[in-house]
Amino acid sequence: MAKLLVKLQRYFRRKPVRFFTLLALYLAAGSLVFLHSGFAGEPTVTGSQRGPGAGEGPGLPYLGVMQLSRGFKAVATMPEGGRRHGPWFKSTSKEPAERGKAGDYGSTRSRALRGRSGREKEEDRARYIGCYVDNTRRRTLRGVSFFDYKKMTVFRCQDNCAERGYLYAGLEFGAECYCGHKVQASNASESECNMECKGERSNTCGGVNRLSIYRLELAQESARRYGSAIFRGCFRRPDNVSIALPVSQLMLNMSVDKCVDFCTEKEYPLSALAGIACRCGFPTTLFTLHEREDEQLCAQKCAGEEFESCGTAEYLLVYQTQVQDNRCMDRRFLPTRAKQLVALASFPGAGNTWARHLIELATGFYTGSYYFDGSLYNKGFKGERDHWRSGRTICIKTHESGQKEIESFDSAILLIRNPYKALMAEFNRKYGGHIGFAAHAHWKGKEWPEFVANYAPWWATHTLDWLRYGKKVLVVHFEDLKRDLFVQLQRMVGLLGIAACEDRLLCVEGQKDGNFKRSGLRKLEYDPYTPEMRKMISGYIKTVDTALKLRNLSGVPDDYYPR
Repeated sequence: MAKLLVKLQRYFRRKPVRFFTLLALYLAAGSLVFLHSGFAGEPTVTGSQRGPGAGEGPGLPYLGVMQLSRGFKAVATMPEGGRRHGPWFKSTSKEPAERGKAGDYGSTRSRALRGRSGREKEEDRARYIGCYVDNTRRRTLRGVSFFDYKKMTVFRCQDNCAERGYLYAGLEFGAECYCGHKVQASNASESECNMECKGERSNTCGGVNRLSIYRLELAQESARRYGSAIFRGCFRRPDNVSIALPVSQLMLNMSVDKCVDFCTEKEYPLSALAGIACRCGFPTTLFTLHEREDEQLCAQKCAGEEFESCGTAEYLLVYQTQVQDNRCMDRRFLPTRAKQLVALASFPGAGNTWARHLIELATGFYTGSYYFDGSLYNKGFKGERDHWRSGRTICIKTHESGQKEIESFDSAILLIRNPYKALMAEFNRKYGGHIGFAAHAHWKGKEWPEFVANYAPWWATHTLDWLRYGKKVLVVHFEDLKRDLFVQLQRMVGLLGIAACEDRLLCVEGQKDGNFKRSGLRKLEYDPYTPEMRKMISGYIKTVDTALKLRNLSGVPDDYYPR
């Protein structure tokens, strides 16, 4: 063998051109094999599974269509005979080719039973409220809609509607998802919602002109957008309206766009429509935006836009413009060295970076870190470079859970998040960065099971260690912080020894997302947790719940328990 290699070496030394030619052919062959393997597994749309746009090209997978009323005017169509109350998005009135064919869907009773078991798994994020009649001319849910005739699941529909701030998500025809804030139709028999979801046969996704509707328990109201503005809701006119909303303009041809543009030009973050009057201002103690009213009270048609609502003299429709509220944007290091070290402790993936963002806005002081992350420093966390014992920062991020490390701090804010969500968030961060996503191959490969086996026990021991060894520990649940940011942030700022300025906290509410939130467009369309994983994690949840209650604290939120 050695003689053969020597002969080959001498041969190619004499004729290097042949050597490079063979090398080029080898690389070309390898590239062809790689490209072939990349395309071999692509799904194709068959003629019997056509959805909107499926005919755009043979062999291309249909990935779903999102239709919005603003910014995509060429695509959207108005529902006939209906008017919008508030920031409704338009949905298409087109029907798929096979709409009228119910087909053979097997036993209605067995399908309903399977759908019910699937719904029970969704309870942590949504509550099933029933089967409802739908009408293509006047939709039951009149918000955004999208279709996917190959991969639609209950999970995917709920997440898309919740991320956009809607209160209800409905599935129809096995592949269509509709979102809305009101259910505007009558109930139908459960047996009429009898079609399997295209992406998960164990669940029911409505029927022919029938919607399986869920109420979303954690819908993000701030995500409701109207063009460049964010819809905040319908509110009663404040008592001192000229002080609360100091700039106003009468607009006889009123529309949402005109009022939003006017307030944007005047550099105010809030735009309030009051019939023919447009008012601008900031969220303050006079107008906190905490007490929302029924949107029907604001449902007066705009003079300048038939399908929009413009509020009334007593009830204002409020939008947040693109103008940044600068009352809470100033940040600096502590003027004098801190006498006590306060930890912002959490398991990885529990929202520590987001909590730091909120604390910095609320207090005006930088937060520090037990570690150093250059990417966070570049995003504005200037305390990231300081040594964690420098005393120049208001609190210190840490994921540590050993006794020695915990006892180094004088007090702590302990941030706890649903382990199912925390594990997925940390897995995404590990393989995709702070706001990126792990690749599909990582979820389906050995990395995910190994990650869960190693990190799930740590989720429990992290909390248990801080409860055991920590001094003056304030427990904050990530879900409570999202649900009631103002109250929870007041608690956190209080532990830090800062007098909370209410106007500053109201400013934080308008800037709460920052640049640290993953887009929902690439969320997993299936549940990555196996029954074995769920059983293991459920045991850890019960252990943490018991430990919290033994210290006279509220246990874990109900939505921590497995689907």
